[in-house]
Amino acid sequence: MRVRILVADGDTRIRNDVKELLINEGYDVDLVCDGITAIKHFRRYEYQLSILNTNLPELDGINVCRQFRKMAKTPFMLMSDDSDEDSVLNGYALGAEDYITKPFSMRELLARVNVILRRSIGRESIPARNLVYEGLVIDTFSHNVYVDERTVILTPKEYDLLVLLAKNPEKAYSRKMLIDNIWGYDYYGTDRTVDTHIKTLREALKPRHYYIATIRGFGYKFKEI
Repeated sequence: MRVRILVADGDTRIRNDVKELLINEGYDVDLVCDGITAIKHFRRYEYQLSILNTNLPELDGINVCRQFRKMAKTPFMLMSDDSDEDSVLNGYALGAEDYITKPFSMRELLARVNVILRRSIGRESIPARNLVYEGLVIDTFSHNVYVDERTVILTPKEYDLLVLLAKNPEKAYSRKMLIDNIWGYDYYGTDRTVDTHIKTLREALKPRHYYIATIRGFGYKFKEI
């Protein structure tokens, strides 16, 4: 299933930056610059998420969302320059899945988008370039890993272990399963190799090392918090 996202913002730079971010993640993206055009697109196409600025030209984002709600239950996220409590609460009262205030980082926006889509259509439908968890981002395209926005350096085997576990949260892997998947079926080392790599991986991931959980007498899993 291809995930299609509608982005509505009057700022050309914001639109293009968000489009580049989401396309690189594997999503299909439609851009519009005003509220009237947003409604026309919403009527014409099927979207899995809409991201709208509250201060759109022609028709503001709040009223656009009210129209969206009459047509479908597609989740939407609001972007706004208004960070006061009343504005945020009004956005959530309208039914927004999330409310993000400018300025924001593209990485934060992507994390929020992925959370909404995992919740609404399931993890299996989300492109796998970025694996995003609280405080941990794994970019499977660049092989960069970030802990609390800090880049961490992993060995190739540590990285492969992390990606395998993170792509399959809560799935228990025995040491033999990990050896077969990471080192290959013809590897003649011992189970201690896995334990050693898990130990150094946890050290590198601190303070988010708790994601790698030990299953006593069996192996390891990625613990989804």
